Amino acid sequence: MKLIVNADDFGYTRAVTYGIVDAFKNGIVTSTTMMCNSPHVDHAVEIAKQNPELGVGVHLVLTSGTPLSRNVPSLTDNNGSFYSQHVIFDHAEPEDIEREWTAQIERFLATGLRPTHLDSHHNVHEHDIALPIAISLADKYGVPLRMANNEPTTDITYNAVKRTTFMMREFYGDQVSYETLEGQLRSVSELSENEKVEINCHPAYIDPDLISKSSYVDIRMKEYEILTSDRIKNYLHELGIQLINYRMI
Repeated sequence: MKLIVNADDFGYTRAVTYGIVDAFKNGIVTSTTMMCNSPHVDHAVEIAKQNPELGVGVHLVLTSGTPLSRNVPSLTDNNGSFYSQHVIFDHAEPEDIEREWTAQIERFLATGLRPTHLDSHHNVHEHDIALPIAISLADKYGVPLRMANNEPTTDITYNAVKRTTFMMREFYGDQVSYETLEGQLRSVSELSENEKVEINCHPAYIDPDLISKSSYVDIRMKEYEILTSDRIKNYLHELGIQLINYRMI
């Protein structure tokens, strides 16, 4: 059994980026995805290049900050910011989503980095409007795509685009605990040798920028502490789970 532990929000703030890379160096995180519309993206690129063993993909954004594209009117409010995750699909047109996500991927490629995979902020690519676009872009750029859900129809929907066998999201919010993560690891260990799983997480350090932009703040430090703990590292070793990133699927 093979496990990807992916930390979302690379580049969201400088402290988030530092927290993720330290969770890679000192814990079980193997992969992350970059928010290419962030004002801190250059810092994230610098850190990524300093740590080539960390798998870095593109965290496609529709619900945080402002778009890279100039002409995507269905995605933004009167202030030019993305709509919130609660209302974005009341407004979003597919052609604008594709234009903006392409711009974000191209921004990543312009750094000289090669993305390991695609996923999305707030998992917006699971929406019926967005999923075909995400699949099409993953196919176009020849990279894997995070499973939007664990529905049986996924195998048909994704066509030739690579993905993991399962996606585990329980390690979040009120469920962030040693017990939750250990339960996920046990589930991974019970799978066959060739199956691949992603566990999603959000470790980070905290800075004023994060506090001003996100409602998910203090719990990120708790995630970091658990993901880098000897208890979890030793348990993963006992279970014989192989850590990989999306570059290896």
